[in-house]
Amino acid sequence: MGMSELTELLDHARRGEQGARDALRVAAYQELQEMAQRAVHDASPPFSLQPAVLVKEAWLRLFGAGAPVEARRHFFGAAAQAMRRVMVDRARLRRAMREARLERLSLGDMEADVPAGLSMEVLELDRALSELDTFQPRLARMLELRYFVGLDLLDTAAVLGVSPVTVKRDWAYVRGWLLERLGN
Repeated sequence: MGMSELTELLDHARRGEQGARDALRVAAYQELQEMAQRAVHDASPPFSLQPAVLVKEAWLRLFGAGAPVEARRHFFGAAAQAMRRVMVDRARLRRAMREARLERLSLGDMEADVPAGLSMEVLELDRALSELDTFQPRLARMLELRYFVGLDLLDTAAVLGVSPVTVKRDWAYVRGWLLERLGN
């Protein structure tokens, strides 16, 4: 589903049109599935949390309280933050288990080995994002959208309400800043 179709569904739901909220939930869930696939696939090293588990937890964090999603920006921002929190929570749990010398992490009824290096990487990224948010909140949102949601430059620009050139320039800055902070 494209950004324009999602925006249209959001508008219909906001106006209270019959069936629009259900259609929005279906479309949002599908969009979250695509985002989770990209987030898990693009993680380096690979994140063993299954996309379906990431989607379910992100869905609960987004819609569990019943809060309506009013705009495309809010949806993508909330989705990025929910996925970030799920991945960070899993990384923290993995680190705690590793420190307790446990080797496996149970995720519901499945077991998954989480690469040891990833836990620190996700936690370091989370700390760096929190730091970036203190002095450049828009750049922190951009990083969340690009890394955790997997949006490209054009979609990121649309969600943030800036030009693609601005996103490209800011992305180069953030990548350099992250390399300096994370030492990779």
